[in-house]
Amino acid sequence: MDIPGGESRKLLLHVCCGPCAIYPLARLREQGWAPHGYFFNPNIHPFGEYLRRRDTLADFARLENWPVIFAGEYPLEDYFRGVVYREGERCRFCYALRLRQAARVAKKGRFDAFSTTLLVSPFQQHELVRESGEAAAAEYGVPFYYEDFRAGFRDGVARSRELGMYRQQYCGCVFSERERFERRTKRKSKRK
Repeated sequence: MDIPGGESRKLLLHVCCGPCAIYPLARLREQGWAPHGYFFNPNIHPFGEYLRRRDTLADFARLENWPVIFAGEYPLEDYFRGVVYREGERCRFCYALRLRQAARVAKKGRFDAFSTTLLVSPFQQHELVRESGEAAAAEYGVPFYYEDFRAGFRDGVARSRELGMYRQQYCGCVFSERERFERRTKRKSKRK
């Protein structure tokens, strides 16, 4: 998206976690955007993990003098209701749930566009994230800013380590946590 007249335009950046925000925030600022973060992640489980990711983001936001909106609600039940008996489609539902809410907040806050830090991770289903963002944009009438931020993933990881940020080991949902341990168990059994 071009920014007419060199003016900053407001962009709402859905944030999954602090470390994943590092590169997209720098990149958006470099392009002249005035990004505001938005933390809404009812998929993250257990609640202690949710709080740890939220607090890590809050610390990073203070360090970067970055305005971040923290959703007051944690509708974990909505997430589980949406994925029950559809666990194989959980990512589609999860992306749609979070990006629809981001689009809703962007519209209400009169942002020029919205995007997501999910686009930085090589572990996410990139095209599905993009599709979900574009669908939410069409529904709420706020443009979805798409950029493949994966080129900056390693830089973000390095900077998060330098800053001593908490780095989670799984996407956030209980299913991805289980898969992480299943992979570990399979690797150990192959070595025996």
